[in-house]
Amino acid sequence: MMVSKIGALCAATLLSVSAPAMAKDAAINDAQIAHIAYTADQIDVDAGQQALKISRNPDVRAFAETMVRDHTSVNKQALALVHRLHVTPQANPTSAALTAEASKAHQRLSSLKGAAFDHAYLQNEVAYHGEVNKALRDTLIPDAKNPELKSLLESGLTLFTEHQKHAEMLLKQLR
Repeated sequence: MMVSKIGALCAATLLSVSAPAMAKDAAINDAQIAHIAYTADQIDVDAGQQALKISRNPDVRAFAETMVRDHTSVNKQALALVHRLHVTPQANPTSAALTAEASKAHQRLSSLKGAAFDHAYLQNEVAYHGEVNKALRDTLIPDAKNPELKSLLESGLTLFTEHQKHAEMLLKQLR
């Protein structure tokens, strides 16, 4: 019961910041989109690294390793693209809000151990991927002007949708 409350709190807090922040950025440009996408990926890399430090559950650890590997790979592709296009990712309110909320989630999760951590981490991953995927679908991909950036975001959406499904499956197994 306590695990569910902690996980729900993490997810609710994340949802309350990330969804409105992403939705309110009207008319964002490609440089801002690149920054948001990079920030969102880096947040999941950091969360995966945190899980690898805390979790002892082999399935959770394998998931965390996948998050670190996949999100690092997407960020490398994004950096190569912006370098090739001579675009400098531009900080914006959405990426700042994502970073601030990720810091809070990291702190909350760092106080947990064992099954409580695993459950809260996976709940956070389900919620986080859900919101990032929604932002990709509804805002970032439609607003991207550069076809290569749009293509990278679309590839990311496909991969991150699979991440969300994987996290949901693991979460069900933990119950």
